[in-house]
Amino acid sequence: MSQYEKLVKEPGLREQEVLGFWKERGTFQKSLEATEGGPRYVFFEGPPTANGKPHCGHLMPRVYKDLFPRYKTMQGFYVARKGGWDTHGLPVELEVEKEIGVNSKPEIEAYGVEKFVERCKESVWKYKGEWERVIDRMGFWIDLENAYVTYTDEYIESVWWELAKMYNDGLLYKGHKILPYCPRCGTGLSSHEVAQGYRAVKDPSISVRMPIVSDSDSGYKLELPGVTSLLAWTTTPWTLPANVGLAVAEGAVYVEVEQDGERIILAKELLEHALDGDYRVVREFPGADLVGLTYEPPYRLIDDERAYRVHDASFVNMEDGTGIVHT
Repeated sequence: MSQYEKLVKEPGLREQEVLGFWKERGTFQKSLEATEGGPRYVFFEGPPTANGKPHCGHLMPRVYKDLFPRYKTMQGFYVARKGGWDTHGLPVELEVEKEIGVNSKPEIEAYGVEKFVERCKESVWKYKGEWERVIDRMGFWIDLENAYVTYTDEYIESVWWELAKMYNDGLLYKGHKILPYCPRCGTGLSSHEVAQGYRAVKDPSISVRMPIVSDSDSGYKLELPGVTSLLAWTTTPWTLPANVGLAVAEGAVYVEVEQDGERIILAKELLEHALDGDYRVVREFPGADLVGLTYEPPYRLIDDERAYRVHDASFVNMEDGTGIVHT
């Protein structure tokens, strides 16, 4: 048992010895000097923000960031590994807002913009020591002595220089993109920032009858024009004016039911969940038969023969709704 305990402790001690050996002999720097004349392998460090503590989620990316440059160095490539610190962005500002107790742009202006910026600059270095300790302890070879800092004029000007060069070379274009927007912060949000505030909520949903107009491009045969509708489901009713299509699962079974003198089409598996009251099942058919149907939308805002049709879509499931999704 004593021998087993010794072996358990051995890896940690061995790691410390190796780290000490690397530092004492400058192994990382010597590996760069030895390969300086070799072909270049370019590595860009996606820098951490040091106003938050490092955690286990940061370790795996850094393992890969060390693995590939180290491997290419062993092959004779010169791999400069310049570290960096991400020192701007919305997370930094939000953290400082919490610290000083403000919650809006007018409050920041009352506090003083210059003073607020200085607090942000101080905040980004809050856990720098812990980051350096973790990076060192995991054996990640990277140059932190000459690290870039994204809030410095030198770095900002280098970004503007790159943008100007891309523009002059005709590599930039103007386009449109939909992105989340925070009205309180007055700025667009990245997918990462949106995910940080993610939480499960109960959201209201509605079902909307959309009358079938034509079956000519589908496998479904319309028996009662004018009274037969697709029962579409959505959790975002405010997007209905933008509706351009309906989605079904072509491999699922759908039914046509009669209720109160109307015909309604929806997924068989969701029938009891979606409809209340008495109804009669008229017929069953695969979802594939519905593909190609045209229908009358709640708001006809565009005139395009490709719009207002039923399509197959992999995101349609049989867990909620009607099996027909507004898109």
